[in-house]
Amino acid sequence: MTETAAWTARDLFETGPREDADTPLWLLKSGGMPDHTRADATGRAWLSAQKFTGAAKKQVPMPGSDGAIAGVALGLGDGAAGEPCGPSELLTGQLAQSLPPGTYSFAAPPDAPDLAAIAWGLGAYRFQRYRSGADKAPERPRLRMPVGADAATVINTTEAIWLGRDLINTPASDMGPQELEDAARTVAGRHGATFNVISGFELLRQNFPMIHAVGRASPRAPRLIDMTWGPENGRKITLVGKGITFDTGGLDIKPPSGMLIMKKDMGGAATALALAHMIMGQKLNCRLRVILAVAENSISGDAFRPGDILKSRAGLTVEIGNTDAEGRLVLADALALADEESPDSIFVFATLTGAARSALGPDLPAFFTDDDAFGASLPVTSAAIGDPVWRMPLWNGYKRHLESDIADMNNVWDTPFAGAISAALFLRRFVTNARRFAHFDLYGWRPAARPLGPKGGEPHTARAVMDHLKRELAS
Repeated sequence: MTETAAWTARDLFETGPREDADTPLWLLKSGGMPDHTRADATGRAWLSAQKFTGAAKKQVPMPGSDGAIAGVALGLGDGAAGEPCGPSELLTGQLAQSLPPGTYSFAAPPDAPDLAAIAWGLGAYRFQRYRSGADKAPERPRLRMPVGADAATVINTTEAIWLGRDLINTPASDMGPQELEDAARTVAGRHGATFNVISGFELLRQNFPMIHAVGRASPRAPRLIDMTWGPENGRKITLVGKGITFDTGGLDIKPPSGMLIMKKDMGGAATALALAHMIMGQKLNCRLRVILAVAENSISGDAFRPGDILKSRAGLTVEIGNTDAEGRLVLADALALADEESPDSIFVFATLTGAARSALGPDLPAFFTDDDAFGASLPVTSAAIGDPVWRMPLWNGYKRHLESDIADMNNVWDTPFAGAISAALFLRRFVTNARRFAHFDLYGWRPAARPLGPKGGEPHTARAVMDHLKRELAS
């Protein structure tokens, strides 16, 4: 974790009242122009000459008499054209990506000051670890924390998302099971959480047979990571993350194109850690537990095979129809452990199925839950902060897809239909005691640069779930 940029995110912001030396930023909706108190007639004439109308993403720097930038106008469109959705203040991330070094401040308080500042932080992210001279961090533009923003929340949220991105972007050569454990240990140590790891053959002795089976072909030992924080009498919130640090597909090997970004197959674990950093950093009133099922799905003479029967921690037996459906296997053992203490909520994060991407694309994670109130509210609240999700059904009619002739269940099915739903139903079978179950099938990757961040790893859904928990636990 000494390599991560996450803990330097606070360097993006200045605090204190606006100073005359700050370069002003105008966030303007369609048809808007800067007021006379912060832009002189020359500046207004310049914007008119540039045909600036406030169209979304249109960015115009205004020159000063000394040749320096005297201000910057950013168009917000009709006020509802943020990226990927939500308030248009999210477009401020574009400014953090494009402006030269200096200190900037909003000429007028944004309607959503926290979101505008968080968007700046997320837009400023760059993964530079493997570039020559990366030890000399480039000077970045800094934002004066807007009036009304909670600086601690803005910085903590920015740190958390940067952390998740750093973990996903790091190639598997430097982010195997041990390195993911090191990262989790650093997060736990930062917040005073208890930390326990079960690895290698000890997984068999302590009854995590499917995590061991998936990871045994790799020389890098599989493991289960277990972190706990908060008062024992607090509401029990458990996060479970899929941590497959690289996925070859096993003996049912992926084609080369399918392996190109399989370093991101630990994106669920990265998301769980990002969310945990927010929960602990903002001191939510809960008993938090984080369980990460970590392995590398490799190929060797010891690899598990199609047709094998694996016994799970819960006692259910699973026939292996495809070794490339390994994520649900490691998660099953982790979920069985999580469920043993009957938590209030279990949230599962996993880059689980291509079917979810086919249905909803890379920017919109699918989620499944048995809590209808939660299922109805989360898509609305998540869209409002630009971290959208879309509910899909836990439809019991597809349980037949999991049937096996010789075991309690199969890990795949012989139909191309409803793959994401069937995978969610597989996971749901290992949760019987928790009051609420929610599974997030995310992509963990941004295919192209957007105002909220560059191309690369993305811990989708972490901000959405945090937003929900803050409101729920405060009530």
